[in-house]
Amino acid sequence: MASSSSRGETFHEFFEQWLVGQNEHLEELVSALAERERLFHGRLFINEEELDATILRPTIARALDHYRHYYRVKQRWASDHVTSMFKPPWTSSLEGTLMWIGGWRPSTAIQLLYSKLGIQLDSRIHQILRGRAIGDLGDINMPQLTQVNILQTGIMSEEMDINEEFMMVSVTDPKTVKLSHTVSNAMRQGGQVHGGRVEAALRPKEERMAEVLRRADGLRMRTLEQLVGALTPRQGVFFLIAAAELHLRVHEWGKGIDARDHN
Repeated sequence: MASSSSRGETFHEFFEQWLVGQNEHLEELVSALAERERLFHGRLFINEEELDATILRPTIARALDHYRHYYRVKQRWASDHVTSMFKPPWTSSLEGTLMWIGGWRPSTAIQLLYSKLGIQLDSRIHQILRGRAIGDLGDINMPQLTQVNILQTGIMSEEMDINEEFMMVSVTDPKTVKLSHTVSNAMRQGGQVHGGRVEAALRPKEERMAEVLRRADGLRMRTLEQLVGALTPRQGVFFLIAAAELHLRVHEWGKGIDARDHN
């Protein structure tokens, strides 16, 4: 577990509290959407842009700020405990199988959007055929889809660049291989290599790992911001709801599986 912060809080404890906050933001998004619909259909607001600016945009901003707060705190902890961020003990085994460089793979946000879009199109097909506006992600238009596709291409390209950088600091790089051979030879001869020497040799690797993590987290945050920016406020709320629901449920399912497997 990561060491404690100035308040005596571990990152694990911060993460659990952050999840509580994410659930609160999820419910706020759901409530904001319901309030918008109530006001719009009750004709208390006629101008949809005013309605979005008053209710949805501030709610979206708070949800995105919650993600930004997570990545800011994570980067501070990673400066001293970077290796724990790549295989966090506070996540479940299920989450570990889905993890990419210390978190979720950015391109999965696009996949989530397409999955949610397909589900909503299927459920509203009769309304679409009648030419009715359905108002959720099923209302996404071709210019938006083009923008999302361009975004996806850029995300996947940057993922590849980050992957390449990560491979360059992997455990099988030449310096690490040489160090492992030196230590092994010393052990065979009954000697040992001073721990300080090993730490000094690994420190540059940890610094590079922290930089890779910073890039990956930066891409994750930019993906959320740019994807929400490509959507209308209403569509953005639907997407953020889906993203939060998926994250929270996978975390719960994973903890349940781990608890079952340890019994």
